[in-house]
Amino acid sequence: MTDFLNYDYDSPPELNQDEYLVNGKLRKWSGPFQTVTTPINPSSEPGADQILGHYPLLDSNAALEVLAAAEKAYALGQGEWPTMHPLERSACVRQFLGKMRHQRDQIIELLMWEIGKSYKDAANEFDRTVIYVEKTIEFYQRKVKRLTTLRTSEGVKSQIHFSPRGITLCMGPYNYPLNETFTVLIPALITGNVVIFKPPRLGVLLHQPLLQALAESFPPGVVNTIYGEGQKVISPLMTSGKIDVLAFIGSSRVADIIRNQHPLPHRLYTVLGLEAKNPGIVCNNCNIDNAVHECLLGSLSFNGQRCTALKIIFVQNKIADIFVKKFAAAVDDLVMGAPWDPEVNITPLPESSKIDFLNALVEDAENLGAKQVNLRGGLINGTRYFPTVLYPVSLKSRVANEEQFGPVVPIVPFEDFAEVADYVAKSPYGQQASIFTSSEKQLKQAMQLLGNQISRLNINSQCQRGPDELPFTGRKDSAQGVLSVREALRAFSTPLVLAGKSSVSTNKLMNSNFRSEQTSLIRIWKKLKKSK
Repeated sequence: MTDFLNYDYDSPPELNQDEYLVNGKLRKWSGPFQTVTTPINPSSEPGADQILGHYPLLDSNAALEVLAAAEKAYALGQGEWPTMHPLERSACVRQFLGKMRHQRDQIIELLMWEIGKSYKDAANEFDRTVIYVEKTIEFYQRKVKRLTTLRTSEGVKSQIHFSPRGITLCMGPYNYPLNETFTVLIPALITGNVVIFKPPRLGVLLHQPLLQALAESFPPGVVNTIYGEGQKVISPLMTSGKIDVLAFIGSSRVADIIRNQHPLPHRLYTVLGLEAKNPGIVCNNCNIDNAVHECLLGSLSFNGQRCTALKIIFVQNKIADIFVKKFAAAVDDLVMGAPWDPEVNITPLPESSKIDFLNALVEDAENLGAKQVNLRGGLINGTRYFPTVLYPVSLKSRVANEEQFGPVVPIVPFEDFAEVADYVAKSPYGQQASIFTSSEKQLKQAMQLLGNQISRLNINSQCQRGPDELPFTGRKDSAQGVLSVREALRAFSTPLVLAGKSSVSTNKLMNSNFRSEQTSLIRIWKKLKKSK
């Protein structure tokens, strides 16, 4: 494995992708291309954008060709993939995983150069994705081996199977372009759906090393890729009415635009991961040093560009001054630099336009009485933006209500917990919250006041998605559907109930079918074990 921390990064790698995956083959594209530049300038000197490469800008005809390949592969549920035995499908996913592992170094490198993710975070994203796929395969195989038992209730004999939903459009976000994409793509595949996936606009090239592995691991048309402007490649897919599932992670505005183009809304099943405005709630009797540490990680890991980031921090009045002083000092100690620097905390933002947006939020908060409390806040070097800590922030300010998705941290003083609960209740978002306290009474109060507004309450720790065995979802405008290893498999499949009034003939048929399934399962399982 390449030691990237000692790698010579005088110039970025160049990856000119001129292919897209359709019907099991990498098809050459002869049309226009999108140039990809890196936000990183290794010399730290201003200059022209450095080019990483390019990728195809497909048109509507290419998009419809991809849809036709997916439609043929699914064949109204009668295609090779949806009718394949679940254990055989899981073997295909495992084959892909083996090929994916060989691309680790290149994908980590592209994560750094393409979106400015630190080496540590990029390596963690790849490794965590591999673990997620492994867990999905293992859980699915255990589920399949535990063939649904026959049951009788109210004179009806039944058995529950699960079938795929159909043609699935997967669209991941730029901040976790590999992990978040694969946490929907893999469960969709393994449960028998066929997939069209569009990488995020920022984070396209890092998928290129996996295209050949996808082509070799799955039957033709089961996995297809599209690239380009949404109006040209997404709109034709949605307006066709042939997309059965939309798995999208991004903003609610874009999700609504995509979803509303489908002419048969009741046919479209959606799995959505959207915005959040997760609060950290720091109470008087907490361990202040731990609260500072967790709030620092929670608000500024990967520059705060995470849906699970702490986007606003409430601090009880009695300890507000000491917390703010310690937090501001901890922020000023962060290291801003290149992603491959082992000490770096703050890396370049993927888009220079983000800096103008963050500055506008800061200016608005300052006009409403907030002050920048850390000395280095807002320092800019190219696309590097040093975190700005604001205090005391008015709840009327933009930064208190909009998702900043970047390194600006608003801190709000409060006296009574009901003030925080009122803020959370009125917020359009409802993903998570973190509470820092040593009081059982305060924890119970938080559960009572916040429990029906959010989907996870973190105790003395930052908000986060993992472990992946836990349900990951949100309320209100933050999510639709639940993602975890278990729940994602349910999200991309639908129950098929085999049932009949209990009688001699019905019981004989169902018992015979069940024994046949068990025999087939044992045969395939032995075959797969021998092939390992």
